[in-house]
Amino acid sequence: MSKTDVLIIGAGPAGIFTALELLRRGSRKSITIVEKGRPVEKRSCPKAKTKKCMNCKPYCNITTGFSGAGAFSDGKLSLSYEVGGDLPSLIGEDFAQEMIQYTDQIYLEFGADTKVEGVGKEKEVKDIRKRAIQAGLKLVDCPIRHLGTEKAQEIYYRIEQYLLEKGVEILFGCHCRDLIVENDVCKGAVLEDSAKHTNEQVIYADHVIVATGRKGADWLEKLCEQHDIAHVPGTVDIGVRVEVRNEIMEDVNNILYESKLIGYPLPFKNKVRTFCQNPGGFVSQENYDNDLAVVNGHSYKDLKSQNTNLAILCSHNFTYPFNQPIAYAQKVGELTNMLGDGKILVQRYGDILGGKRTWQKELSQSNVRPSLPDAVAGDITAAMPYRAMTNIINFIQAVDHVVPGFAANETLLYSPELKFYSNRIKMTPDLVTNIRGLYCLGDSSGWTRGLMMASVMGVLMGRKLSENEKA
Repeated sequence: MSKTDVLIIGAGPAGIFTALELLRRGSRKSITIVEKGRPVEKRSCPKAKTKKCMNCKPYCNITTGFSGAGAFSDGKLSLSYEVGGDLPSLIGEDFAQEMIQYTDQIYLEFGADTKVEGVGKEKEVKDIRKRAIQAGLKLVDCPIRHLGTEKAQEIYYRIEQYLLEKGVEILFGCHCRDLIVENDVCKGAVLEDSAKHTNEQVIYADHVIVATGRKGADWLEKLCEQHDIAHVPGTVDIGVRVEVRNEIMEDVNNILYESKLIGYPLPFKNKVRTFCQNPGGFVSQENYDNDLAVVNGHSYKDLKSQNTNLAILCSHNFTYPFNQPIAYAQKVGELTNMLGDGKILVQRYGDILGGKRTWQKELSQSNVRPSLPDAVAGDITAAMPYRAMTNIINFIQAVDHVVPGFAANETLLYSPELKFYSNRIKMTPDLVTNIRGLYCLGDSSGWTRGLMMASVMGVLMGRKLSENEKA
């Protein structure tokens, strides 16, 4: 049994930037970060050598470890409050934009590229927006700072070393099994070895911060039920990752780098959007603790492919009596994994429209060669819910008006692409929950989506704790 002032569960961007801001504000509080995975410099994926997913145990190094999934993503920082979740609705849009600019400067201090994508080409952006409007879509104009997958790891390594040098204790390979909540007050956490689930230890703390990312959303949902942490069922995104040749996306890539398009296609009028666009990037696989394989994408600063990939996501909001949106999305993913024998499924868009599965031989003859080499050719429509599949097809046809050739027969669709943002924690603009001493940040809280907003929420948390210290 031990004691610390601030206990942070999860070393993703939200947790990291909480500790960073405390240090920047001169806090004297003792800080302990609990991380299920490894230090960033020890995280590696064997797929680079084996060319296929090895389903690593006890966790996937792509999603788990210092800096969370951010270290192996394409490392894009969205510099507009309109992108990255609903935190601006909690703290105010102007303040959210101010905090983005402040947080961005911290990334620059640790070596982020000074170049900002998507600025200085107003005329060209205007033309793209015009086509989007004609197609019934909204173009969100968002400047992007692209870290790059390999450069993001370098930046987070510098942050990791800075925290350690400043006396922050980081417990790697350590899993939070439970929170200690007594009379609506959080007093600490019960920890154990993340691989062996042994060596139980208890750490008491004045402030407990849960920042476990999308990967920890399911875990946090269970804790909410167990400890009566006030929350509401939120949104889950179900969709596909689309891959086309760079030539198709060339204009948009050069002008915007990432085209953030939003639509509400008929007949259901659900929100559908593009997300995480990777020019010259690579489609990747991530594995969750329950052996769920999901598709993602990333892009390097230097290494480039012949393709561009991006996600198309359908937002699903559920009403009474259903309150298990994460479980619903997981079932969709499990069914898709079953069809692909545990692998990611890929299908050509033309085959979907033609009502047939895609065969591996057909992929080898196409202009668009999969950048995920062990993806299994098949039929994603056999697992995708009708509503989501209809939304995706109609949205792709709308995007084709903005980007001619996007809806080509050879366009590849990978499945499942799932984003677990559900289980939104109820909190005040000061990030206070109904459990005294407990705070929930980042993507697992349901308030943010992506690196920048999660980092911003961490900065706000650091400020709040340092102000309490001075008071």
